[in-house]
Amino acid sequence: MKILVTGAAGFIGMHVSQLLLARGDHVVGLDNLNDYYSPQLKRDRLARLTPSPAFSFVHMDVADRPGMATLFDEQKFDRVVHLAAQAGVRYSLVNPHAYIDSNVVGFMNVLEGCRHGGVGHLVYASSSSVYGGNTNMPFSEHHNIDHPVSMYAATKKANELMAHTYSHLFGLPTTGLRFFTVYGPWGRPDMALFLFTKATLEGRAIDVFNHGRMVRDFTYIDDIAEGVVRVLDRPAIADPAFDAARSDPARSNGPYRVFNIGNSDPVELMAFIEAIEQALGKAAVKNFLPLQDGDVPATFADVSELCEWTGFKPDTPVPEGVSRFVSWYRNYYGL
Repeated sequence: MKILVTGAAGFIGMHVSQLLLARGDHVVGLDNLNDYYSPQLKRDRLARLTPSPAFSFVHMDVADRPGMATLFDEQKFDRVVHLAAQAGVRYSLVNPHAYIDSNVVGFMNVLEGCRHGGVGHLVYASSSSVYGGNTNMPFSEHHNIDHPVSMYAATKKANELMAHTYSHLFGLPTTGLRFFTVYGPWGRPDMALFLFTKATLEGRAIDVFNHGRMVRDFTYIDDIAEGVVRVLDRPAIADPAFDAARSDPARSNGPYRVFNIGNSDPVELMAFIEAIEQALGKAAVKNFLPLQDGDVPATFADVSELCEWTGFKPDTPVPEGVSRFVSWYRNYYGL
């Protein structure tokens, strides 16, 4: 198939593109290579894809409406994996406009491209952040998600609503994937694993929020990529049993689905830090701080829907995944 992967120079985008190329698909990777974090890291990720003759790169912002329309018109994609987004919960508190431009306007352009281009399936990145203030664990796709606690989370919920509209009106199969704390080699420098590893190796203190009383469903990148591709291969369909009188957020009378992708094995933040310390062979100096605005104390994914739909469940243990990241980090930075 000919597949568009937006955000191809990103953490998840690179790994998904590699998996698609390895099985013989043609991948058109799109990215704007912005400076939210190191553009060099993004270029280095791309360098792992460009040797393949089945990969081509388009330097473009998804918010570029005419450019996106032309791309879809010229390329005729079979399927689309939309991973480009302005990421980060905390950054959305200081630069909310970036989230509207990329996550809402950009997603609108992708939806229109898929609609007019006759794309067979759109798979897009949502986030565990959509669960917001929900304290009912584990998080299920059947739960209400009406209380986001950051602009980032609000844009991701907006994406799910926009996708549903296109599935309902135009019969476009769409599947949203709620990622749970993705980590691993080639990860983002603004995320905890990268920050903690870098600071510990440099002898600086790490900031531990909510005084360490945090729990996260850390999910290894290879499991995420595998889940994305498996979902891509099974386009969403309408649920014949959908009952509008008993509305279920996870179901629709259009070809629309949402899935959690998480390890379904929450780990306490302090245990995560211990895994980093063991992999580094060095103790971290900890600076304990209150919970940050926009953050939540715990996440926990119910992945039964994903398992039923694809037969796949993420299962990489945190110590193993952290060790792989540390090995990559030392190699990448020559430490």
